[in-house]
Amino acid sequence: MTVPRTRTWRRLLAMTTATLAASAGALIATTAPAAAFVPKTPPLTTPWTNQVSTTNPLPEYPRPQLTRPDWQSLNGIWQFAGASNINTPPVNTTLAEEVLVPYPIESALSGIMRHENYMYYRRTFTVPAGWSGRNVNLNFGAVDWQSKVWVNGTLLGTHEGGYDKFSYDVTSTLRAGANEVIVGVYDPTDGQDIPVGKQRTNRGGIWYTPSSGIWQTVWLEPTNPARITRLDTTPNVAAGALDLVVQAANANGQAVTAQVLTGGTVVGTATGTVGASLRIPVPNARLWTPDDPFLYDLRVTLASGDVVGGYFGMRSLGKAMLGGTLRPTLNGKFVFQLGTLDQGYWPDGLYTAPTDAALRFDLEQQKSLGFNMVRKHIKVENDRWFYHADRLGLMVWQDMPSLASGREPSAAGRTRFEKELKEMIDEHKGITSIVQWVPFNEGWGEYDAGRIADLVKSWDATRLVNHNSGSNCCDSDPDPGNGDVIDDHMYVGPGITRPPTATRIAVNGEYGGLGLRVPNHEWPTAGKFAYEWLPDTNALTNRYVQITGKLADLISTNGLSGSVYTEPTDVEEELNGFFTYDRQIQKMNFAAVRAVHQRVLGAATGTTLPTGRLASLRVTTPGLTDRYLRHAAGAAVTAVINAGSSTVDKQDATFWVRPGLSNSACYSFESRNFPGQYLRHRGYRVYREASNGGTFNADATFCARPGLSGGGTSLESANLAGYFLRHRNSEVWMDQNTGGSFTNDATWTVSNPLWRSGADLAVGQNRSFRVTTAGYDNRYLRHRDSLARTDVISATSVLADRRDATFTVRAGLADGTCYTFESVNFPGRYLRHAGYRVQTATNDNTVTFAQDATFCAQPGLGGGSGNVSLESYNYVGYHWRHYGEAVYIATNGGGNTWDNPGSYAADATWNNAAPLG
Repeated sequence: MTVPRTRTWRRLLAMTTATLAASAGALIATTAPAAAFVPKTPPLTTPWTNQVSTTNPLPEYPRPQLTRPDWQSLNGIWQFAGASNINTPPVNTTLAEEVLVPYPIESALSGIMRHENYMYYRRTFTVPAGWSGRNVNLNFGAVDWQSKVWVNGTLLGTHEGGYDKFSYDVTSTLRAGANEVIVGVYDPTDGQDIPVGKQRTNRGGIWYTPSSGIWQTVWLEPTNPARITRLDTTPNVAAGALDLVVQAANANGQAVTAQVLTGGTVVGTATGTVGASLRIPVPNARLWTPDDPFLYDLRVTLASGDVVGGYFGMRSLGKAMLGGTLRPTLNGKFVFQLGTLDQGYWPDGLYTAPTDAALRFDLEQQKSLGFNMVRKHIKVENDRWFYHADRLGLMVWQDMPSLASGREPSAAGRTRFEKELKEMIDEHKGITSIVQWVPFNEGWGEYDAGRIADLVKSWDATRLVNHNSGSNCCDSDPDPGNGDVIDDHMYVGPGITRPPTATRIAVNGEYGGLGLRVPNHEWPTAGKFAYEWLPDTNALTNRYVQITGKLADLISTNGLSGSVYTEPTDVEEELNGFFTYDRQIQKMNFAAVRAVHQRVLGAATGTTLPTGRLASLRVTTPGLTDRYLRHAAGAAVTAVINAGSSTVDKQDATFWVRPGLSNSACYSFESRNFPGQYLRHRGYRVYREASNGGTFNADATFCARPGLSGGGTSLESANLAGYFLRHRNSEVWMDQNTGGSFTNDATWTVSNPLWRSGADLAVGQNRSFRVTTAGYDNRYLRHRDSLARTDVISATSVLADRRDATFTVRAGLADGTCYTFESVNFPGRYLRHAGYRVQTATNDNTVTFAQDATFCAQPGLGGGSGNVSLESYNYVGYHWRHYGEAVYIATNGGGNTWDNPGSYAADATWNNAAPLG
């Protein structure tokens, strides 16, 4: 879908002078006339580019968490000049250029569109007469990186930090009439050890254009001398209250009153003192969730008269062992955190969205797609972004902007990093949507990760701490083992390499990166990048649905608790978005995207199971989590089964998950080693039996419900309402809730199958694999010059060709429930995949080789007696597939040429034939 373009700059400039008003309570400070300034043309325009006012850009009150009625925006046109330092301010000097604040100077909207290491901003303002008798504060949302501020020639101070807000009381420097403000900025980007995120002076690929200088709103505000500076809110659901610490200036020990309101009605009041914790009752609290992001209003009054407004959501955060797996909790329940890697870049404004509507748009679109979480990637947004996330019900993982990658941080860099990290956390303690802090990403600038994770936890014990997102890759130091999260990155993925533990949840902090080229909507540079390219919208959508659908299995079988897809929009050279970088084009079918997200979230609640796949049912009762449901002599029981258990035990505890025999919205469980026989209840006891008619189909159908113990899945009988599958003294029954351990006993983890192959091959035998595709079924898989391909081979072919097409079936190197195939004429060489191509290679005894050389046999995708499909052990959903004579591991509708869906099922089905040689 194309988002309509908006009015031109010329038309806008004619309109804004006459019609554009500031938001309620705000005054527009006058400066140079708008006609003297026109922003530069960006490489790409968004639907909001031409809506940017040059007289009053971003007119909304910038601080929803600390509101006052009177304020004056200083956004707009300032004078500008590059400089060689910021020690000699150009007092009373007209600067040669003009810049539109608050857009970074490298952006087109700023009117500068280049980088400067040193720069000066200058403008004048007049204090409204109505502010007489009050102090005046000059506030900055963010300036990247070091700034010095002068008012009427007086230096107010120096600030370092590109992502945090700061203020000066300018009362003593003011004079009647016009006042001059000068801001000097030094921003070396990655030339020094400073938190910089993805900004690079030598940009390209995954590194982006810098965003230097003033990039968030600048404003004046009148206050009392004693003024509130921050509201640290902590919802206390258990106590039915809000815990609040009021931070203030010039008000030590002063009394404070706090009121909680909803719909204008006060529902709770508490009094205390500045700096001390107040507990405000919130009776019958309406809890904040992604489905119901309800926000309460807050009004706080100092005894000396300062009054501010704010808001908060009532919610609790934590982690708990649910269904036998450690999970993150929201209000005591496991909510799978389905998110995106939101980088917050704009082709016209870079770090700064052109308008508040644009800022809101990105979050609204992600919410409408069915996401419930956003990972704000190594950038800290303005306060209004967090307000929109709070209001929309999007949980947030907040990254700390990283130091530059590829070098060890200096002592000065570490000091800056930790100072700015604490500022980020302190300034955002009151944000309801933030559920996780992420100090490092993929090891970029990483140091002392264990200590830093503990430090963050000491600053804020209410949220989870992810010491290093992507600690399995890239520049990461060894995992220190602390914090609350194990976070793997896997492209294309999704997947995790490590399971959750008793203390850390497991998440896939980045996956995806599927790319699509959209001419005329791309950043005009070379080197376009994606982790996998798709040819069109349909292919991109199908591939997204395919890989994201795997999350449903990972949640139940691998203990996955969160995922982050790369990414909401294209960013410069990266073309991985749901939208193009200009937000003009939807690159996928959004209805299909929403549908797969609903399925994933259903799997997390225990209500959606993976049909057509093998699974095992693991007990979740504490102390018994090494037991699985299995059939023995026809009766269902639970037994301890592990890697050392027999083949029979593992196969008896493995079932095909099928659509329910009596209700396709529910499920039936077919024995893996007794095809046609299902788990069914008879006389309330559960057995493995074949259909005998009558009530069998209903007796063998179970409806998935959210786990009664708070995690996993509970299975309710389709024809005995209120009766659930539960284990009792090792036997399996259908029972009603009898109290005691019932909720745990009736909750199961639908886990990875104990026996991963759904079809049997004879270990130790030599076999050949014949193509089944019509018209090519005289061809066999063989190796030639180490590469796997198909050739016409028969009993009369030369012996070398026949032996090249013959393999000895071995137990899988990575998993004995799957298979590895050894060349008969090159002993010690095995079929493995590398770069998707199937080939023979000598075992190098690495874990990677073992996994690449292991394939799980499944019933042939194309059907047929004696046919099998060979699924990659470590690329689930990828099968041996012949394409243009070569043999690959391929997935139906993937991003590679050999993933073409045409004849995929037949091409990925092989006849398990007698050996040719």
